[in-house]
Amino acid sequence: MPGRSKTVEVRDGVELTNLDQPLYDEAGATKRDLVDYLDAVHERLLPELRDRPLSVVRVRPGQPAFMQKNVPKYAPDWISTVTIWAEASHREVTYALCHDRRTLLWFANQRAVEYHPTLALGREPVPSHLVLDLDPPADAPFSAVTGAAALVRQALADTGLAANVKTSGAKGIHVVVPLSDGAKFEDVAAATRALAARAERLDPGIATTAFLREDREGKVFLDSTRSGGATVVAAYSPRVRPGVPVSFPVTWDELRDVVPAEFTIREVPGLLGAADPWHDRMPAPQELPADLVAEGHTIPVARVQAMHEGKRRKRARGD
Repeated sequence: MPGRSKTVEVRDGVELTNLDQPLYDEAGATKRDLVDYLDAVHERLLPELRDRPLSVVRVRPGQPAFMQKNVPKYAPDWISTVTIWAEASHREVTYALCHDRRTLLWFANQRAVEYHPTLALGREPVPSHLVLDLDPPADAPFSAVTGAAALVRQALADTGLAANVKTSGAKGIHVVVPLSDGAKFEDVAAATRALAARAERLDPGIATTAFLREDREGKVFLDSTRSGGATVVAAYSPRVRPGVPVSFPVTWDELRDVVPAEFTIREVPGLLGAADPWHDRMPAPQELPADLVAEGHTIPVARVQAMHEGKRRKRARGD
C-alpha cells in the first residue's frame, strides 16, 4: 500500500521501520545508521540514562527537530515512566526512564537522535553530578573553548576536585564532576557558580560567566546553570547537526587536538572498540569543598540576575 510504513526488521521485540530513509537534511546518514549506532553503544549509553527522567530530540522528514519530554500516548506500556511536576511550565510531565536496549531501540525507531537525561537520579531526585557547560561564541574556533577548558581544569585542581570531560557533540565542552551521596541541590548549584567564577578569574580575557549574550564580548561562556532538574546531553548521544556527531569522551590533554565533528555515528563504534572511556575515566564520587559551596552562595543565580537586568535595560531604552 503506497505511503505505508514497511517493517524492515525486528530487534529485541521492537519493529524497526523505514530504515533506509535519510535521517535529516545534512545528516549524511540514514535512520538505519542511527539505529545501528545506538544499538552498538547501548551498553555504554544506557548507564548514562538509567533512572534519569529523559528528554529526547526527535526529527521527522521535512520538519524541524523538536524536543520531546512527555512520553507520547501511543508509547508501549512496557516503557518505564515517571511523572514530575515541572515548576517552569506549571504542569506535570511524564518522562520516560530508559532502562534497557528495547526502550532505546523504540526511541531510535521514533527518530530520537539526542538523549538528554536529568542530572538528578531517581523518582525522589538527588543530584549526582556537577556540570559546567563551556559554550564558545558562534564564530569561534574550537581552540577558544579548549583554552577556557584549561582554566576550568586549573580551577578544579586548585579546589581539589577531579572531573571527566567530553565534547558536547556541538561546539562546546562538558566538564563533569561526580558527587558523593548527600549533596543538596542548592549546594551543587552554588558550587557550580563558584567554580565558574574561579575559572573566569584566572583569565577574564578568555572566559566569562555573563549570562546575557551581549555582555560576553566574544568570550567563552562558562554556563553554571546546569543544576536541579536541568538536563545535559549524555555521553555517546548523537546530536542533530551536520554529519550526526556524538558527544564523545576525551582526556584533558587530548582536547587541544580533537576535531569534534569527526566523532560521528559512523566513526565512533570503530574508535571505541570494546572500550568505555567515559566510565573508565570517571573519577570516584567526591564531596564538595565547604569553601566552594560557601563562595557560591554569595553569587547571584545567573538566570534570575539576567532576567532582572534584561527588564532594567528594557525600561532604560523605553521599550
